[in-house]
Amino acid sequence: MPMNDPARSGALDLRPLSARSVVLSLLLGTHPAELPVRELVRLVEGFGVGGSTLRAALSRMVAAGDLRRTDAGYRLSDRLLERQRRQDDAVHPRTRAWDGDWEMVVITATGRGPAERADLRTRLTALRLAELREGVWLRPANLSRTLPDDLDRVAERCTARPARPARELAASLWPLETWSATARALLAHVTRADRPADRLTAFAAVVRHLLSDPVLPAELLPADWPGAELRAAYTRYQREMADGPRTRRA
Repeated sequence: MPMNDPARSGALDLRPLSARSVVLSLLLGTHPAELPVRELVRLVEGFGVGGSTLRAALSRMVAAGDLRRTDAGYRLSDRLLERQRRQDDAVHPRTRAWDGDWEMVVITATGRGPAERADLRTRLTALRLAELREGVWLRPANLSRTLPDDLDRVAERCTARPARPARELAASLWPLETWSATARALLAHVTRADRPADRLTAFAAVVRHLLSDPVLPAELLPADWPGAELRAAYTRYQREMADGPRTRRA
């Protein structure tokens, strides 16, 4: 069984919509991530969220540090702007031709508590690295990105060429068949979903699934990998959402 399995079953992760999740989904898909109150009211009505429920949700989200009140309306907090950047990168990953090199991060810091270790694991996973064994993380060097400088305080970074066949190594690090099966189930589900609330729920699940895509070089992936198809479906939905307000105002 692969060591790094963010989708342990083929069941779809379709979480019930709350007023908070509707607002966050709308703002995470908006660039810049800010909407006037009047526009928010108009948009959330399409998902079954009333005005009083929205106002209560906005107050709680500001208090929790999810949103900031502006002169025009509400915008995502800095913390959630970082989440939006990760989401954007999941939908439109920046890649480069792969020459066979692998990124490797070896944890060297000692004496860290459980919370610090868990936080570091979460960060490394979000960077699409996978744990080969305790303290050794790697991935093919096909992403156009730089690792955060503060990792140098706890780890050594290097480039490697493992002796193990690359395709076999990738299959041991990521649950590729499971990811592919869930992606295809999501594609089938979004095709069937027609109510606005159902579509928003479905595409929120699509984004969560894309965040766990390792974005490997094509030569390391199983045949008929559905990553590009899932991204295209979400991109079409983003256009649909962007066109919606203009259509209603027309």
